[in-house]
Amino acid sequence: MTVTAIVGANWGDEGKGKMTDVLAAQSSYVVRYQGGSNAGHTIINNYGKFALRMLPSGVFYSHVTNVIGPGTALDIDIVINELEELADRNVPSPKLFISERAQVVLSVHRLLDELEEDRLGARSYGSTKRGIAPFYADKYAKLGIQVADLFNETRLKERLEHLLTAKNVLLQHLYGRSAIEPDELLNQLLTQAERIAPYVCDTTTMLQNANANGELILVEGQLGALRDPDHGIYPYSTSSSTLAGFASVGAGMPARSISQVIAIVKAYSSCVGAGPFVTELAGREAEELRRRGGDAGEYGVNTKRPRRMGWFDAVATKYGCMIQGATSVVLTNLDVLGYLDEIPVCVGYELADGTIVDRFPVNALLDSAKPVLSRLPGWKCDISQMTCLQDLPEAAKSYIQFVESAIGVKISTVSVGPRREQVIPC
Repeated sequence: MTVTAIVGANWGDEGKGKMTDVLAAQSSYVVRYQGGSNAGHTIINNYGKFALRMLPSGVFYSHVTNVIGPGTALDIDIVINELEELADRNVPSPKLFISERAQVVLSVHRLLDELEEDRLGARSYGSTKRGIAPFYADKYAKLGIQVADLFNETRLKERLEHLLTAKNVLLQHLYGRSAIEPDELLNQLLTQAERIAPYVCDTTTMLQNANANGELILVEGQLGALRDPDHGIYPYSTSSSTLAGFASVGAGMPARSISQVIAIVKAYSSCVGAGPFVTELAGREAEELRRRGGDAGEYGVNTKRPRRMGWFDAVATKYGCMIQGATSVVLTNLDVLGYLDEIPVCVGYELADGTIVDRFPVNALLDSAKPVLSRLPGWKCDISQMTCLQDLPEAAKSYIQFVESAIGVKISTVSVGPRREQVIPC
């Protein structure tokens, strides 16, 4: 059993990219298994600071084979742009393979995503407008384009004609736009196919063989547990499963192969996009936490939108770790809280009828829920250069112990800064 899943326990933006980058040093494969270019992973290393939206987070290691699996929403333009950026910044060309079974995000998906968000206005779901919802809608309506289709022009044109029949009705009669001709998309895709052809292969057999040979594999999730369409804050969710349970499907490996699930948990809460967010802060308090958070503040990697900020939410995080099946937790951004005299934490929710619960409720009850806060002492110092648990202030160690007890999962590592080396084993 050599497969480790790295997943988020909250709304996303927990620091998964950094920890994948750290753990990739001892791994042979790093695999993206779901999602697309709608969210990014920030990585800081000797080459500089990078925001990856499609490429796996192992691309900075020459020994790592990076795989974009069949469960992803493949945005070819983003893949090409990110490879070019790596080359421009003197990063050695990574070993990259793209599943021939992955499906392709089309320009019409991005267009429809943007048009629908604009139509919804104040009722929108906070989409990044990267085409993800229209892409997955087509995938499950059996209208999607697989990577393998790109190399058969006759089949590709037939698939595009089939897909555009319904799309053009929407474009013309709902959004008042012109119809799209199949040849317009065909020419785009044939050009893209030439660019990615060297990377396309049967990644499922590759990973099955690697797993059978005992090679170490990291499967890298996008977003967090609370954005899962089945178990998260639907309809303010993404369109593919964000759970470790989907990793074997999206990567193309046996379910039994995943032996470790590392859930990434932030020492406070942040969220990009719409939906219920019980511990949300406002005004100066939110802006101060946002400004101090991360390497350059709490702003979306992809959207650059300011993240919504809140205190640590034990109710949501315990639930997120549970549905991820976490075997251990990495607690990130602990250093950010060093400016506070005391640190509020959410230990329960007060529902509309006055009931206090410590179990994450169904979506219909979340909108009116209010946080029940407790307060822990702050440590009022910079811990970003500390390298062992014993050196941390007692208040910081107590905070770690509180989080571990509240979520019921062992904290194996604490991150105290954005760089690879700023981690403390527990």
